[in-house]
Parts: sequence; C-alpha cells; structure tokens
Amino acid sequence: MEENIQFIANTKGWVAIKKIKVTEQTDPKNVMEFLASLGTGLDRKVEENLGKIVEIEKLNLVLDEILNDTVKTPGEIIKEVNGRKISSIVNELVEQDKWQKGEKKEVGEFLKVYAMKKALKTVKIRVDYSEIKIPGMKKTKKK
Repeated sequence: MEENIQFIANTKGWVAIKKIKVTEQTDPKNVMEFLASLGTGLDRKVEENLGKIVEIEKLNLVLDEILNDTVKTPGEIIKEVNGRKISSIVNELVEQDKWQKGEKKEVGEFLKVYAMKKALKTVKIRVDYSEIKIPGMKKTKKK
C-alpha cells in the first residue's frame, strides 16, 4: 500500500511544495528528514507572521539585553526568559484592543516560545531540528 505526505503552500511571498511517498520499503530516516525539513520551514513562517502582528523587535531588544549582560548557564537563561522582564514586554506587546482575552493569551504563548528558543540557541542548545545538517537538504536563506 502506498501512502504519502504532502504540504502545499501558495501564498504571497511563499510557495512551497513538499511531498514524499511512503511505502513499506521507505526508510523511516527519509520520513524523519522530510518531516524535520517541513517543521523547520513552518517554524520560520510562524516567527515571520508573529513579527507581522506584534512589534517583535521590542522583545528582541529585551532578549539581547538579558543575554548580553554576562555569560549565563542554560538554567540562568531559562530563569531570565521566564522572569519579569520578558513577561512585561510580552504583556505590553499583546495588549491590543483588536484582540480578546483568549487571543492575547495565545499570542503571548507564541512570544514566550519564540523568546525561549532564541535564548537557548545563544548557548548552543538545540531546540529544534534546524541545526541538523541533513545531506541533500538545502538550507533556507535567511533574509
């Protein structure tokens, strides 16, 4: 029996078509690599769209301030990102009249995940599959 996984995006500024046929002979490693590449692209688009709805640069400035103070351990970074400074800027960013309470909370959670991923990457902690070099997979160009 032949199965497949497909992802098609066709929007302004983003055209992506990813497909893989899965049979009993398909190497699970190929499926894993396919899914990792798909996830990496999706994460990048989530972050790009997050930046379109909030002033993410404000969060980046606070993150840079926290991360550049002194050399920190992963534990200290986690504590800082879960701390008052990040919470304050997240609350400021989501406090928009166009959103209801539940939407503010949702966008705030996206911002907290963004902040944690960015912070942990500064101390070389892999938080997603984008750091893995997969032979034959092209790295996407950053703008």
